[in-house]
This record gives sequence, C-alpha cells and structure tokens, in this order.
Amino acid sequence: MAVSLFVLFFLLGSAAGRIPAVIVFGDSTVDPGNNDFLLTPLKANFPPYGRDFPGNISTGRFCNGRLSTDFLSASLGLPPTVPPYLDPSLPIQLLASGVSFASAGTGLDPATSQLLSVIPLMEEVELFREYKSRLAAHFGAAEAEAIVGEALYVVSIGTNDYIVNYFPMATERSKQFTVGEFGEFLAAGVAEFVAALHALGARKIVFVGLAPIGCLPLERLTGGGGGCSEEHSAAARGFNDRLEAAVARLDGELPGLRLRFAPLYNFVSDVIQNPQSYGFENAEQGCCGTGELEVSFLCNKWTPYTCPDANRYAFFDSVHPSEKLNGLLSDYLLKTTLAEFI
Repeated sequence: MAVSLFVLFFLLGSAAGRIPAVIVFGDSTVDPGNNDFLLTPLKANFPPYGRDFPGNISTGRFCNGRLSTDFLSASLGLPPTVPPYLDPSLPIQLLASGVSFASAGTGLDPATSQLLSVIPLMEEVELFREYKSRLAAHFGAAEAEAIVGEALYVVSIGTNDYIVNYFPMATERSKQFTVGEFGEFLAAGVAEFVAALHALGARKIVFVGLAPIGCLPLERLTGGGGGCSEEHSAAARGFNDRLEAAVARLDGELPGLRLRFAPLYNFVSDVIQNPQSYGFENAEQGCCGTGELEVSFLCNKWTPYTCPDANRYAFFDSVHPSEKLNGLLSDYLLKTTLAEFI
C-alpha cells in the first residue's frame, strides 16, 4: 500500500527533528478554555481576562493574553495558540497540530479536581484517548500514530494540590498527610499518568516543576502576611525534588520514552526578587484589582483599580502569570529543558 503524503510529511519532519504538535495536560496555567464547557465556577471567559489576546477575546485563559504553551507552539513553527479540546466548534484537522486537555483547578490528587468540579488528570488522559481515535478516523491509523508519537507533551500541574487542597485549614489531606508525605503521595501518582500516556503512544513528555507558590500574590495575602510564605514555597521545592526523582526513574523504565523534568522554581524566584531585570515594575501584586485576592469571578470588568498595562506586572491576577511572564517562561524552557527536543 502506498504511503500517503500526510504520513510522509510527519515521517520526514520527524527525521529532521520537527515536532508536529504540542499536546498539553494540567491546570489553569495551561488551560486555554476547557473549563468554559464545564459546570464549574472556575472560569475566565469574561473581561478583563483576554483583553490583550488577539481580537481582545476572553477565551477562558487565566491571563490577559496568551499562555506559555501558546508561545511555545508559535516558537516551534506551529499555530500561535493551542486550542482547548472541549470546544465543539473546533474540527479535528485543527487540533491535529496542537491541543490542550488542561482544566483549571485540577491536580495530581483526584480529590483536588472534585473541589471545583473540574476534569481529573486521568480523565484528561481519557480525552486524549478519544482525540487519538478521532485522528485515526480522519487521517488514518498511521497518520495518527505519527502525530502522537512525535508530538511534544507538556504537563503543568501541582499548584492546586497545595493552595486549594492541602494548605487551607482543616482539609482532609492536611489531616491525613504531613507536607512531605503529601508530596510523596502526589509524586506517586505521576507513574500511573505517564504509563497511560506511554501506552497511547506518547514519547516526548516534559513535566514542568512548581514555581515558588508561597510568593503568589494570593499566598502572600493568606499565608505570608504580605511577604512570601516560606512554608508553602518549601513545600513546592520538596515536591519538585520528588517529581524530578520520579521522572528520572520512569524515564529508564518505559521503552522509547524521553521523559524530562523542567525546573522553573529558580527562574520564577529570580523574576520575583529582581522584577526590573525582566522589565516588570511589580511582582508582588497582580494587575487585576488590588492584585492580592482577585482571581476567576473576583477578577471581572467591574473590578476597580485594575492596571492599565499588564506588561508591567509579572502576575495578571492573584495567582496566574501575565502574558509577558508567560512569554519569558516559554523562552526559558526552550533554551533549557526543551532544547533537546527541537
């Protein structure tokens, strides 16, 4: 049987190191709008979210503009944005060059997603399974395998497990685990997720580590008394160590897998400590409202005091990076962990 031109395109691209698609899993840091299609209060499909996105569209991204994965896709010569899988208006032809299954509010712990009725991480994998079947139905099995096998997989998750599920007072997980034990519990869940992706054909997977979560504007307000919460940031460092160890172990166990850990902690910490060096005036508050509390429905077009220029802020709301910081994060990843894939 003759090999189709579509198959040749991906096989030749693979030989030259070309990445045919960016496929994304995780939480609000990489959710381009999947939560728009869920019965959850955690949404961002209204102004001022998206005010600097092309066309000034509030897409559901928790940002004034594009996410780090959008910048990453554009830098790889792929479309300038990574679309949400749950948008029913998007044909599979468009999703073939990149897609996000991420859901704002989710975590590695299944209990985290239940708190806000969002998509559990392993359910994101089931959506990916469906996606692969749709690719095969439209392009054929060989083309689908070529896309899935050569795609770059980016996973950004874990923050909600701590700031939503563990550190709020009297949660079940905080009663059940010490901080260190909870980090081990979360890292243990990585193996099931990676094995499931690998079984479906994924081979190039990058897990992005946590930033200093104690320095998020919301965490400064609730846990740090105005300054960074060292306890919360220390938990992030401990989790990163466990995640990095789990990634290294799994990379040597599954055939053909290139699994990498992408550390961001030190880079984001430097941005927060030296904002002027990166072109920011403020890395302590978000642009939206007072910048200390406003996130999701608390950040809306009626919120007073929202800044006129988000490029001056490292954070757009009290939790999420501004578009400018997202661009810097993408550049940093491309120059470090992702360099071996491109």
